[in-house]
Amino acid sequence: MKHAFSTSGLMAFLISSSIHVAYAESFAYVPNEKDGTVSVIDTAKDEWVYNLPTTGKLGNKIQAAAIDPTGKKLFVVVRDANAVAMIDLDKNEEVRRIKVGEEPEGINISPDGKLLAACLEEENAVSFVNLTTFKVSNLVKTQGRNPEHCVFSPDNKWLLASNEKSGNVDVIDIEKYKSVHLIQSTKHPRGIAFSPNGKLAYVANEAANLLEVVSVGDWTVTKKIQVGLRSNGVIVNQDGSRVYVTNGGDGNVSVIDTSDYKVIATIPVGQRPWNMAINKDGKKLYVANGRTNDVSVVDLEKNVVLKNIPVGKLPWGVVIK
Repeated sequence: MKHAFSTSGLMAFLISSSIHVAYAESFAYVPNEKDGTVSVIDTAKDEWVYNLPTTGKLGNKIQAAAIDPTGKKLFVVVRDANAVAMIDLDKNEEVRRIKVGEEPEGINISPDGKLLAACLEEENAVSFVNLTTFKVSNLVKTQGRNPEHCVFSPDNKWLLASNEKSGNVDVIDIEKYKSVHLIQSTKHPRGIAFSPNGKLAYVANEAANLLEVVSVGDWTVTKKIQVGLRSNGVIVNQDGSRVYVTNGGDGNVSVIDTSDYKVIATIPVGQRPWNMAINKDGKKLYVANGRTNDVSVVDLEKNVVLKNIPVGKLPWGVVIK
């Protein structure tokens, strides 16, 4: 599988324009941590089509990615530069680099598209970027240590940040730009996802092999569901009926029915699966497998892997537009 083109400027143009037009509205983007590139997958055919940037790389260590609600801008953490790269998806080129603070890893964009939040592991803080000015508008100190994943609530009121070293989750009030509560997790919280109605938050607990269910508002852990070894990534389907949890140590994905919070299926994928995305029609799950350098495409009706797509080295996650 080829992951880069040694081509002329004409070929780069074809990649960034003609192919882009042909596959518009059906792309998945996979940040490859070690390569410093983003693999682009056509989700209609489930095939790798090209890398971003089309030549070179964004940095020496890239991690989370996020797409704005318009689907026109891709944001990628360039950790070694303490920055977030902004890629124009019409041009398929980087157009801006935003300094956000020390050691960013997880990023998320608010549902209204106005803010980007970046978790700063070494600063014990969350940086908020105004997506009109593309400058940091607020820096909020976390109560916990080493925030990794940052996720906005569907109603734009809250941001949750999971803290690796202190074993808890900060609740940041977006109106006040202040951490107003600390949710005590069992051991080592990682991925976070909200239910579509915003009433629940789901937190993967890596060291305890659990999915914790949190009641939004009173911020209490109401349930603990045993999943697989080193659970880390979480995603919820469009109607909230299923929660999917990647288990990095087992190389599989747990499928949880939210009507009774039972694990109804376990899907083998690649090695060290982490962050995921669901396509627009809700029929397929894309799982980044960090140690096998591929993305597993899962049929969500049958709970089986349809295909494994080779990408770059150490894929961190997947985002889809």
